[in-house]
Amino acid sequence: MLAEERLARIKERVNEQGSATLQELMEYLETSESTIRRDIITLDSMGEVMKVHGGAVSMNTSFQMRDDEVKDRRVVHLEEKRQIAKYAASLIKRDDFVYIDAGTTTELILDYIVEKNAIYVTNAVNHGRELSHKGFEVYLVGGKLKGTTEAVVGAGAMESLSVYNFTLGFWGTNGIHKKAGFTTPDREEAGVKHTALWHCKKPYILADSSKFDSISPVKFAEFEDALIITEKKVKGYEDCPNIILTENDGKEAMP
Repeated sequence: MLAEERLARIKERVNEQGSATLQELMEYLETSESTIRRDIITLDSMGEVMKVHGGAVSMNTSFQMRDDEVKDRRVVHLEEKRQIAKYAASLIKRDDFVYIDAGTTTELILDYIVEKNAIYVTNAVNHGRELSHKGFEVYLVGGKLKGTTEAVVGAGAMESLSVYNFTLGFWGTNGIHKKAGFTTPDREEAGVKHTALWHCKKPYILADSSKFDSISPVKFAEFEDALIITEKKVKGYEDCPNIILTENDGKEAMP
């Protein structure tokens, strides 16, 4: 196969799917890893695809390299976030052991939680304060406080979370992508998200539709690892069984 044809086929594959791994492209084109790596570097230099660790992603995919300030994120897509948060809060039942991640969408759950016969754990100081003031039983995760997201992170937070087994939990994310999974800009925050999620029976990602096809530097879970609550259908994700649409009152949710 000529190099020009190989480059064209790689570009086509990546754009059709949004991304492609080295292994996938090696099998698709029946060629070596070193050749595929060189081709991806060439396409990246041409501005046709973007080279990432382990493969390439479409130039149509957005990237978020750092967290915005909490005060700025609170006012973005607010109505959509409220709709998602209200639906999420309705899932909490008597005797649940609930994890609530730091974040502006998860913060809005606090406005709608009514179940007092449940226990809540959070790595967000402001979440814990509000839950406590409202009379809920709440435990804070210990560790280092991250100013931009008001989240408790670090090795101490992961160690304290490792002893828990949550019945359900709610996480925010900076990006959702079929190949790249759920991502966030900060490695420490990703570690806490990952630890808590893997100690949860039924994890939910709360994300408005703008988060889809966006990638941040650090993955904390695969796309299939959690149910996603969002407000409307997103092109390219219509047939995903793990997506719950609040516009349909959750009727398209995975059982």
